[in-house]
Amino acid sequence: MPNADVNGLTIAYEEYGNPDGAPLLLVMGLGGQLVDWPPEFVELFGDRFRVIAFDNRDIGLSSETTGPMMTPQQYFKSRLTRRAPAAGYLIADMADDAAGLLDHLGIHSAHVVGVSMGGMIAQTLAFRHRSRVRSLTSIMSNTGNRRNGQAAASLMAKAARRKPPTRETALEDVVETYALIAGPERDEARLRESAEASIARSWRPQGTARQLLAIHASPDRTPDLRTITAPTLVVHGLVDPLVKPSGGVATAKAVPGSRLLMFPDMGHDLPRSRWVELVDAITRNAARDDRSLGAALVS
Repeated sequence: MPNADVNGLTIAYEEYGNPDGAPLLLVMGLGGQLVDWPPEFVELFGDRFRVIAFDNRDIGLSSETTGPMMTPQQYFKSRLTRRAPAAGYLIADMADDAAGLLDHLGIHSAHVVGVSMGGMIAQTLAFRHRSRVRSLTSIMSNTGNRRNGQAAASLMAKAARRKPPTRETALEDVVETYALIAGPERDEARLRESAEASIARSWRPQGTARQLLAIHASPDRTPDLRTITAPTLVVHGLVDPLVKPSGGVATAKAVPGSRLLMFPDMGHDLPRSRWVELVDAITRNAARDDRSLGAALVS
């Protein structure tokens, strides 16, 4: 698997699709690896795009950092306070990693799609590196304002009582977490197969804890979201208990000219039955920027 030297780190990445297509950068969420993008989902982009997926810092095969961490239990308890904790890095630094990866690949600008924490990174990339983002798709994310897009109280209570996973219990922990946050169309057999492959590739709970702290320590993005000029699509599930739908609504409200797509059967996951519709929406949003390529992208 290729690597890029970015901001003093090694970032692992993979490319799919058409090398001559419009660049499309996929940004994964908290603790997620590039292999967690379902291959069948990526294939739906066909030959219209040069798709790039990567491991964020501290996850997968990318560099592991050192610094303070935050467990899920600490995270949910900390929601009761307003004080931002000290962190080794912020969402802005992870957005800089994404920009550095584009530099490594010789890509001046790309269409950017992010899920959950990846949506936060994608949003930040769109206002921090404005010229690098052709279009933005933010999925099941929020603005960083604690008044919107927070976890349901019942979910926070359950998470606070759970024990930290070990290597031996990691698979069951993923399955149990998915049962709490996914929508009604969850496929446990497929999840187990995917999770087993991910854990075998890399298991870094401390990296996830540092990423979680980065989320919590990062400031409200709302003022900066108002400056985004890239065509923006916001996607959210109406039954998402981890990032409640108000996060998507607030994001769409903040970004000028954005479009909001909400699925009634989507939780904090990407339901297979919505993949075609989602890829079509992402492609049409990309075509809002690539006017000369619009017909090719949406055909």
